[in-house]
Amino acid sequence: MADYDVVIIGAGAAGLTLAHRIGQINDRRDPPLRTAVLEPPSGPHTPPPRTWCYWESGPGRWDHLLAASWADLSVIGPDGGEHRSPAGPYVYKMLRSTDLDAHVRESAGDGVEFRPLRVNDTEDGPEHATVRALAPGGDPVDLTARWVFDSRPSGPPRGGRTRLLQHFRGWFVRLPEDALDPTAAVLMDLRPPQPRHGVAFGYVLPLSSREALVEYTEFGRAALTTAEYERALTDYCEMSGLHGFEVTASEQGAIPMTDARLPTRVGRRLFRVGAAGGATRPSTGYTFSGTARQTAAIARALELRRVPVPPVPHHPRHLAMDAVMLRALDSGRVSGADFFTRLFAANRLGDVLAFLDGDSLPAREFAMGLTTPVGAMSLSTADHLWHTLRSVVPDPSRWNPVRWGNPARRARGVSR
Repeated sequence: MADYDVVIIGAGAAGLTLAHRIGQINDRRDPPLRTAVLEPPSGPHTPPPRTWCYWESGPGRWDHLLAASWADLSVIGPDGGEHRSPAGPYVYKMLRSTDLDAHVRESAGDGVEFRPLRVNDTEDGPEHATVRALAPGGDPVDLTARWVFDSRPSGPPRGGRTRLLQHFRGWFVRLPEDALDPTAAVLMDLRPPQPRHGVAFGYVLPLSSREALVEYTEFGRAALTTAEYERALTDYCEMSGLHGFEVTASEQGAIPMTDARLPTRVGRRLFRVGAAGGATRPSTGYTFSGTARQTAAIARALELRRVPVPPVPHHPRHLAMDAVMLRALDSGRVSGADFFTRLFAANRLGDVLAFLDGDSLPAREFAMGLTTPVGAMSLSTADHLWHTLRSVVPDPSRWNPVRWGNPARRARGVSR
């Protein structure tokens, strides 16, 4: 008998939300799923606190934990023109990793335990998978589990034609006096100087009348140095009229934006989830909503005692359109600032958010496409189709019926 039914590697957004859902299953399951969440011991490998932003319509699972939310959103073009339109039915939300972490640990129940282990390797097997790790003192620890869900970054993806980064640095600032409207946020400000390829923008998410997260972001091939981000943030705060502030905390990171496909199943009993399993929307870098859909599907499969293959949470149609957009940006065929300004200026913000979260219909998507640089995007589409036809190869994320059995039987009940 395996040590656990489920082992989750990593306690980020994917690991925490999956652990929370398993805890809810255990409330009505007998026997409960024996589950371990493995996270690095405190030290240099401990991830720093993060914020996750996403949008959804109506009340959400994490509303009681939100740091802030905004129904009033705007986009500012390179010329300073502000584009504001209804975002409904969506509300833009911010969740702190520390708040989600504390809540999940408190509410997960006795069937879910958190173990400080640094994972070195995983090994597949016909009856169970093995996770090889090191304890805080350096002693080796081997754990076996019926199912293993790995959320660790998986390294550069194989395949794909375009590989960009959404790289950023943000400051949490406190102003000396009231100067912000906590009900309104700037989602995208395209006034910063633009790179030759890609796009640069800032945004301001007010937490109160005196506090905000101010961030500088680029879509490009390489990240900047911390000093370069600091200069860009200083310039952007000046541009935004934020003066005399104190920086209370900061965050920095890079999110892959690629048309490469990331497999969610990598063995009989080994799976990848979250960003490692393709939950990131390639055209935006947003990951939290895709992760939520993945972990909900996994939980449903576990509760029904089916093979819990994580679904790819984005429609193939949207992934194809994302591949075209990324290629257009990377090739320099379109100006990122021009592309996004046209998109947000000519369409309801709610319609754009629906598309970016996979809730839009083809007719609406076609109409939105006509508001972007049509000539350049058409050329990029033809380029993408030609490249795809010339380089059709087996997709490594597809089922291998020889190794893993009948895909229709195994996957039943776990798709979105």
